[in-house]
Formats: sequence, structure tokens, C-alpha cells
Amino acid sequence: MAKIRRLAPQQPGMFRAEVARTERVTPSVHRVTVTGPDLSEFSWQGYDHWFRLFFPLPHQQRLHLPEFTGSRWWPPYLAMPEEVRPHCANYTVADFRPEAAEMDIDFVVHHGPTGELAGRAAIWACGARPGDALAVLDQGLLFDCPPDASEVLVVADETGLPATTGIVRSLPRETVGRIIQEVPTADDRRDLDAPAGVCVTWVVREDPTAVPGSAALGELLRHAPADETGYAFVVGESTLATEGRRHLRRAGLPKERITFSGFWRHEEHQAA
Repeated sequence: MAKIRRLAPQQPGMFRAEVARTERVTPSVHRVTVTGPDLSEFSWQGYDHWFRLFFPLPHQQRLHLPEFTGSRWWPPYLAMPEEVRPHCANYTVADFRPEAAEMDIDFVVHHGPTGELAGRAAIWACGARPGDALAVLDQGLLFDCPPDASEVLVVADETGLPATTGIVRSLPRETVGRIIQEVPTADDRRDLDAPAGVCVTWVVREDPTAVPGSAALGELLRHAPADETGYAFVVGESTLATEGRRHLRRAGLPKERITFSGFWRHEEHQAA
């Protein structure tokens, strides 16, 4: 298999932007396209390039951002008064068009027990209008495949779908491996630009009351790595990430060849 290039992390940078348009792309995913002069300088790396999204609180008329230098942004953010501190959440670039300075951000649409829209980010996204202000703080990549990986395994629930999409289209075309992608409904499946040697398994969560990620985890528990020189990327609900890593370690994959991240916890009803 061709070597997968390691990409060095970028120095974090804050980019102001505004909403250009929104659309519901599948039953469970709402897309917000943002733009602005700052985004022309955004160094998109493909794969699972992620960022911290800042947007105003519901009562705010303008976006207030923390002042920071280099990568030290968290203490200034916490020092802001709560009534002006913007909401912050982590997202993956769904797509980026540098010639137009446009970024697509996909939000999973969650609902509460009585059907109400849940999660501050999803509520903001579904109500966003052209011209609404936001900002993104570049964070680089989590995906860190060793150059000698014999195969690549990606496992995710719907919150990891943008990462899965970006990774498979960025992989060298000679890559072999497998994708296990869980989605809430069959209509949430999409075409993935995966290399010919990468098998894509869609897992549709048939039970609407099931914990997200549990179906993908069940499929992963039936999967055995070909050998110890592979690489695995497991993200989504925290149980999927932690139990998935535990299974892969028991199956013989070294810990340094597993990237896992719990994007959210089920009881919080909110994606990261």
C-alpha cells in the first residue's frame, strides 16, 4: 500500500466568518455553509481536519471572541463573562472550497424526548440565517496513520460521518481497509469517495431508542484486524470510542496504532 503522509499540526488560528446558506442534506444532518475573507487563509488539510466553532448566545446581537496569542485560547475564553462568552463546540470540516472561501459544516439533528430540537449547536444551526456571525479556531488533524500501515479501519457514529467522509476521500488510492459507519436512518447514507480497496459497511440504527454508536460497536466487535501493522480510527459516542479501542487492543493492534475520541456522551444529548 502507498504510504499515508503524516501531516504536521498547524499553528491554531482564529477565522471570523458568516453564514452563507443552510440546507437539510439528509434527515439527520443539517449543513451550514459559511464564508468570509478570513477563510481564504484557512489551510485545509483534508482528512478529519477539525476546528472549534464559536457562535453567539441566543440573546447576543454580536459575536464576542477571546483575545489570545498562539495556541493559548482556553484561559482567555474562560475569563470572559458568562453573559458574553460565545458557545464553543468541536466540528470537522465537511468540505472546503478555497477558491470561494467557503466551508461546509454538518450538524447532527438531535431531538429530545418530546420531539423538540436538542443541543445548542444543532438549535443554532437549524435557525441560522445568511449573515449570522461565527468564528472557527483551526485545530488540525486527529487522524495519524503510520506510514507503514498495512490497512486502515475507520469506525464512527453519525457525529463522525464528516470525519469519515474527509478521510476516505483523502486516503491514497492504493489504501486497503474497511469503514464501519453508523447512521440513524437509511436515508442518511451517502456516496463515499473511498479507494477501491476500502470496503464500506453502513450500519443503520434500526432501533430509534438505541444508544448511538452501539450498532457500529457491535459490528466492530465482529471485526478482527488482519495483523498488528494496521491502523484504526474510532470516533463518536464515548462508549463506542473506549470499547472499540479495548476490542482492538485485545485483538492485537498496538495502542500507538489506534486513534480514538469520544466526541460526546449519550446522557448529554449533545454532539461535540
